[in-house]
Amino acid sequence: MSHNSEISKAERRRLAMASATLGPWRAAAVVGGLGGGVALALGAIDEGIGLGMLAGALSVALTLFFVVGGAGAVLGGGTPADGGTDLRIRRWAAAHPWRVAAVPGALMAAADVVVRQVLTSQGFIGSVWDGLWRGALVAGVVGLVGRLSRGRR
Repeated sequence: MSHNSEISKAERRRLAMASATLGPWRAAAVVGGLGGGVALALGAIDEGIGLGMLAGALSVALTLFFVVGGAGAVLGGGTPADGGTDLRIRRWAAAHPWRVAAVPGALMAAADVVVRQVLTSQGFIGSVWDGLWRGALVAGVVGLVGRLSRGRR
């Protein structure tokens, strides 16, 4: 499974999705919730409460959620629940951090567009642009964490 030429594109996509599901998503939800709460409190003090400020706080929460969950997926800590399959997926994720990083990056971009379209009067193109750069930020951080950790193993 270590050779990319032996794995089809569809199998690589499935492996990337499976790898991303092995992240510490409960811990990521806690970190995202705390970060979003702090952003909400600071926004309420600075601007007052409004939908734009709420959208900004949700973007912070989503960013932290996907960064922590994605980074945990590429780091692959903990004990696999299913010794064989999970271990193979974790090894693949460690060897391909940028492919795994694309999953939380894409999910961040999509979620941010939805949040901005529902909560703000921002236009669709502006929402897509904001979602894309936030998704790229998440993918970049997760991929970098995976790449740098690979060199230390």
